[in-house]
Amino acid sequence: MQHYKASQKTPKKKSKVTMAKAFKTIIWPRRNIVFIGLILIVVRSLSGLVLPWQSKVLLDDVVPNKDFNQLYSLIAIVITAIVLQAVTSFLLTRILSVQAQLLISELRAQVQKKVLSLPIRFFDNTKSGALVSRIMSDVEGVRNLIGTGLVQLVGGTFTAIVSLTILINLNPWMTLFVFLPISIFALIALKAFKFIRPIFRIRGKINAEVKGRLTETLAGVRVIKAFNAEEQENKVFEKGVDRLFQNVKKSLTATAIMTSSSTFLIGVATTGIMGIGGYYMMDGSMTTGEFLFFTLILGFMIAPIVQMSNIGSQLTEALAGLDRTEELMNMTAEEDDEERTIVLDTMKGDLVFKEVSFSYDAGKEVLNNINFEVPSGSVVALVGSSGSGKSTIAGLSATFLNPESGLITIDGHDVSKVNLSSYRQHLGVVLQDEFLFEGSIRENILFPRPNATEDELQNAVKAAYVNEFTDRFDDGLDTLIGERGVKLSGGQRQRLAIARAILANPTIIILDEATSSLDTESEALIQKSLSELIKNRTTIVIAHRLSTIKKADQILVIESGNIVERGTHDELIAKKGRYYDLYTYQSKI
Repeated sequence: MQHYKASQKTPKKKSKVTMAKAFKTIIWPRRNIVFIGLILIVVRSLSGLVLPWQSKVLLDDVVPNKDFNQLYSLIAIVITAIVLQAVTSFLLTRILSVQAQLLISELRAQVQKKVLSLPIRFFDNTKSGALVSRIMSDVEGVRNLIGTGLVQLVGGTFTAIVSLTILINLNPWMTLFVFLPISIFALIALKAFKFIRPIFRIRGKINAEVKGRLTETLAGVRVIKAFNAEEQENKVFEKGVDRLFQNVKKSLTATAIMTSSSTFLIGVATTGIMGIGGYYMMDGSMTTGEFLFFTLILGFMIAPIVQMSNIGSQLTEALAGLDRTEELMNMTAEEDDEERTIVLDTMKGDLVFKEVSFSYDAGKEVLNNINFEVPSGSVVALVGSSGSGKSTIAGLSATFLNPESGLITIDGHDVSKVNLSSYRQHLGVVLQDEFLFEGSIRENILFPRPNATEDELQNAVKAAYVNEFTDRFDDGLDTLIGERGVKLSGGQRQRLAIARAILANPTIIILDEATSSLDTESEALIQKSLSELIKNRTTIVIAHRLSTIKKADQILVIESGNIVERGTHDELIAKKGRYYDLYTYQSKI
């Protein structure tokens, strides 16, 4: 299968998928299946023309001559054609519709893979619900490029051309009279499709925003209920669905114009045919059978043309969805950096920051010329007020962020040139509000190493004191914890997260305020767990409770993006500077 290729640079302009590009990337790679589908379409279309042709024979030959043998033959021919139509219709749906659904599943997998390859900054600026919409909904329209839309487009076009040829042979003047209003309708439809496509593109965006907000609402239902804010959230959602409605209304207006114009123009053509046909029959230049044949074949020509309005809307919606998918697929992935060529098979864990500066927004530095070293196996603690830059240092250490200037090295290698996967396989992170997946305790601990042995799992469980609470559960490690671990307490979730990190067996550990929101008893158990986790590992600790970092090899006091003090606990207390103030203030509390 031909995949969308990500460019090395994020495109400045929004990509626009044309039918030619869709044909090249979606239809052509499936040309064998599509070719079989086209043969079936031709057979179905031709078999559909048998009934009107035999109707002419019935009225002009069989009935006047009272030929019963020919009547039986005619009935056999019509039944055969009907069976052939039914069989080819079944095979078309079975082959092309299944292929379309396979394509949708493949594209979803591609988009999800691409999304996970994007840097953390992308996720910081994009709602998760909106991404779900991009992955699940935007690609659905491609079923019309391979499935029913393709059948209707190709089959309808073929039927219309064959029907037009027959009509010209029957009566060119009547055909010309019909062709003029149909041409006018085609021009109206083309104008309408140009108008509709941007509407479909905007609809995808609105749909993603509404789904994103809805996902947030459901995830934060406890906060909503705690602040009695249901009505407020209802109004926000109502505004979103109203925007969606207004967008749909615009496209429906364009569709209604096409439908009404087709009804009017086809009505004019039909009325004209009745008049002209009636004249020719009275004149004797056209038989009743020929008129019926002409009328039925005319229906075969007009029906697909009228259907084009529906098919056009489907294809336009499909291309609009592919526009948004292409836009996402063209974003630069983390691993797309050609300079990241260093692969770390092993790691000691010597981490060094040299003159590192960083800002989220231009002109607003979060870190300013930061310098420090974390020798292999040592513990460095970061302390300071909220917003001082501690979490940014942790993000840079985890390669979630890239420095704007300066150098970060691991074992002497420039981190910006290190393959991210090879670095992160040696990395472990435990956050203040650790994310747990819905499922069992066992599944969450095994997450970094699904193939770990039972002994390795049990060692991690005991080292993190997870068994202290799982032994009380009827299902033990197989206890289901609910979405984001809602059935566990804060301390239990943290110990589970630490067990997960211990099982991963990383060289570098980043602890982001892992004990700040726990009660004294839970904190004591977590401290025991952490002492097991950080043994012989390079550790960066972001500490809110300063009592937890007394044994750190080095403490860095961060304020306004600068390191204002550094040293051990005892050294900093003796200095009676910023750390002394923070520590004595917390001690009084």
